[in-house]
Amino acid sequence: MRKLISSIIAIVSVIVTLQVSAGEAEQTFNPQQFAKDYFAAWAATQSPKATKKSLEHYLSFLADNVGHQHYPYDPDDTRHDDGKKKMLKGMTYYLGAHTKYSSKLLDVTYDFNVVVIKYESSIKAVHPQTGETIERTSTTLEVLELENGKVALIRKYSE
Repeated sequence: MRKLISSIIAIVSVIVTLQVSAGEAEQTFNPQQFAKDYFAAWAATQSPKATKKSLEHYLSFLADNVGHQHYPYDPDDTRHDDGKKKMLKGMTYYLGAHTKYSSKLLDVTYDFNVVVIKYESSIKAVHPQTGETIERTSTTLEVLELENGKVALIRKYSE
C-alpha cells in the first residue's frame, strides 16, 4: 500500500510539474519580441546580401507544414507536410534577386494564437527568370497563426 501511495504521489508530482512548466512557457511568450525577431529574420532574407543561412534562420520560425497565402497573388492557404521545404525552394529561387532592400516594422498586434505585423518595404530587384527590373514600395500586413511556438500559417496582404 505504501508503494502504491508513493507511486501516486510521484505521478501527481510529475503532472503538477509539467502543468507548471507549460504555464510558465505560455507566460514567457513575448509577442512583441517574437514579432521583432521574426521580422528581422524575414528582412534578412530580402537583403541583397542574403544567404541560404539567412533563409534557414527565417524558416526556423515556421512549422514544417506551414501554409502561406499572399493576397492577391496566391489565395491558397493549404498546409502541406512539406510546406517549409516548398518555401525554401521558392525563396532560394529568388535569393539574390534584390539589388536594394529596406524595410521598417510599423506595428505589432497580438491576441490568442495570432501575431499581426505591419511593415513597409522598398525593393529594387531583377527578376531571375525575365531579367525585368522591379522597383516598388509597399505596405504589408502579415497575420501569423501560431502553433506550439511556430508560425503555422502566414496570411500576407499587400498593396
